[in-house]
Amino acid sequence: MSEPSQQRIDQFADLARYIADHADESLPLTRLAARVHLSPSRMQRVFKSIFGITPKKFQQAARSARFRQLLRAGSDVTAAIHEAGYGSTSRLYENAAHNIGMTPKAYRAGGAGETITWACRETVLGPLLMAATDRGVCFAQFGDACDRLRQQLRDEFPGAEILAYDGRDGHELDRWIDALDAYMQNRQPRPDLPLDLRGTAFQVRVWEFLLSLQDGDVASYAEVAAGIERPGAARAAASAIGRNRIAVLVPCHRILRGDGGIGGYRWGVERKRALLDAERARKARG
Repeated sequence: MSEPSQQRIDQFADLARYIADHADESLPLTRLAARVHLSPSRMQRVFKSIFGITPKKFQQAARSARFRQLLRAGSDVTAAIHEAGYGSTSRLYENAAHNIGMTPKAYRAGGAGETITWACRETVLGPLLMAATDRGVCFAQFGDACDRLRQQLRDEFPGAEILAYDGRDGHELDRWIDALDAYMQNRQPRPDLPLDLRGTAFQVRVWEFLLSLQDGDVASYAEVAAGIERPGAARAAASAIGRNRIAVLVPCHRILRGDGGIGGYRWGVERKRALLDAERARKARG
């Protein structure tokens, strides 16, 4: 396909804005194609050549962004699901798993062919290493020393090229870590950073549920399983939570034992308790 003209690019930019504005609606290809006076198949090919994704995936991304925007604005999860256009809880998690989660085969490949950039800084809860692909944060973990955290990163992604952050690439890891540290110090809201969730479809459904929890809210493993419409999968949900490699940003510290006890935490119970105490204080202040 030849390079689209500037006029065609402008035309499809308008179409993309239309999709974003109507992300909560059903948008058949015929409806979109009519706006640019092309056949549905031709419209879809041109759209993908310009934006790198299909109109359907663009709409799903816009719907997901709307869902998270509604949650940040204070909507409860059920209301946000329906207002964003998902129609049901299962639709939300089906779309999340399809668009964000890796297939088991890709997951086992260990990041082969990818470049991951990392930075390690001291925070209020100790050393934190954050790493990102071009899609977002794929690793954020606490530890005792940066050297050990770097080895953990390599163990998690043995097939990837691992590069130290030098401030010259497309990421803003220094600013992202500062923003997360400020949140942990109770000085500003939890940063809404791009995430590159790496796991099976089931794991991603669990992590997306964790992302729907608000400051000061907690849940049990059974409630997580029920929340993703797998009520008999509490143990599997607990396993998925234990595999979360993005601390705080994917808030698994908000999951307690069924009896209300604090339970375990991949990065230490004292860190979990500190995070929960800070969030409860924020919630009490309103």
